[in-house]
Amino acid sequence: MAISIPATALQKPSSDDMIFIPAGEFWMGSDHHYPEEAPARPVQVESFWIDAAPVTNAQFARFVAETGHISFAEIAPDPRDYPGMDPSLAHPGSIVFIPPDKPLHQLSGPHWWHFIIGADWRHPRGPNSSIEGLDTHPVVHIAYADALAYAAWANKDLPTEAEWEKAARGGLDRAPYAWGNELFPNGQRMANIWEGHFPHYNLSPHGWDRSSPVGSYPANGYGLFDMIGNVWEWTTSSDTPQGEGGCCSRRPPAHHGGPQEKILKGGSHMCAPEYCQRYRPAARWLQPTDTTTGHVGFRCIRRLAS
Repeated sequence: MAISIPATALQKPSSDDMIFIPAGEFWMGSDHHYPEEAPARPVQVESFWIDAAPVTNAQFARFVAETGHISFAEIAPDPRDYPGMDPSLAHPGSIVFIPPDKPLHQLSGPHWWHFIIGADWRHPRGPNSSIEGLDTHPVVHIAYADALAYAAWANKDLPTEAEWEKAARGGLDRAPYAWGNELFPNGQRMANIWEGHFPHYNLSPHGWDRSSPVGSYPANGYGLFDMIGNVWEWTTSSDTPQGEGGCCSRRPPAHHGGPQEKILKGGSHMCAPEYCQRYRPAARWLQPTDTTTGHVGFRCIRRLAS
């Protein structure tokens, strides 16, 4: 079946683009995928505006230049907050994906995540990397507090999980993907997800082995880009999923009363059919607010005045 791509999908989002999402009821969740997504149920959401694309490196750099914000990954963790933490890791840094040289079935765990000292939003792969040439890529290594600070500066907010999922569905009713019922309709790639043999070999068919410039793939029915794939996105929701996934690593657990966990949505460029099929609107992942990685970013919303 041919897919209908809205006219907005042929345009690149600008730094100020926001899309209006009308109020209404939609079916949230899924009964056919991971257990933490169930049950599918009707949810009512009020109208709001949402960024057409994830916040980019250029946008976040402007925020930092104007506010002097220091991101979470640029601050050394206090070992007292992380019992059992290796003291040698008490330096600014973040979690970076480093592909192993073995296929998935030969690995006993997610050995592709590494805490790299000096990794942060300016240095996404480590201290010797940079964001030069990546202005229009989503900003990554963003903690929940960083996303909140940016949203406040922009006079916006972060979405709830329900708001995010309604927007991601693009007006479709219970379709598994943001664009319909097929992952690759007519063979077309609709999002930046893993293609190849996870985790050691990525075909990178469009030349991006990690994130891609926002707006590189077709928009959904509401005209929103990159709601699926590219980078996971923070929401303000924190209810505990019933099941467990396996795609993201964490710092050692904080002490009692430490950081909360919030729901991420959308999947990322690391989602692969044989490992993490979270490239769907219903997919969700519970992430500690003090954990930053190279595949987590965010976008903002603006709610209408009551």
